[in-house]
Amino acid sequence: MRELGHEFFARSVHEVAHDLVGCTLAVGETAGKIVETEAYDATDPACHAYIGRTARNEVLFGPPGRAYVYLSYGIHSLLNAVAEPEGSAAAVLIRALEPTAGIELMRERRGRDELEELCSGPGKLTEALGVGLDLNGADLTAPPFALHPPGRSWNGTAVITGPRIGITKAAELPWRYCAAGSRFVSRPRPVSLQRPGRRREARV
Repeated sequence: MRELGHEFFARSVHEVAHDLVGCTLAVGETAGKIVETEAYDATDPACHAYIGRTARNEVLFGPPGRAYVYLSYGIHSLLNAVAEPEGSAAAVLIRALEPTAGIELMRERRGRDELEELCSGPGKLTEALGVGLDLNGADLTAPPFALHPPGRSWNGTAVITGPRIGITKAAELPWRYCAAGSRFVSRPRPVSLQRPGRRREARV
């Protein structure tokens, strides 16, 4: 199965955030279809790069296609995909997955049985996939990661946009991208089209 390359990420962070919806993300034995993302760039007060380059956010400025993993509230590791040309400082937060492989291992790691609750949030999915701070800066196109474009069954699936969640700065920006009708997205789930997104296209 074809995998995404670095060129996929070397584009507008918004295009990448949209086009990641429907892709399959694998980490070792576990995998899931991405059903929700959020875009962040250096002009955005909610982005870690907004304050400038630091030791903590260095990976954000690095080459596209790298994993930017950071600890949220000292508890949860959150996984982001660095986007745009090197130096731009933009990334896509992977917010939710529909589990497709290694589900029993996910359940063991999460201590939960409900399929819809395994990866329905950025902290949940990293726990389920076994992603920690040790993977900060890792290449998303190389093991233990693998990213595959959507299969034919996802063509025609609408991607809807709306305000980002879980943040206090610039939350009103419609930079949250979700697979329409998915029961695996994080809460609060979108109830209607905030802004019509284009149909899912296999752009790789």
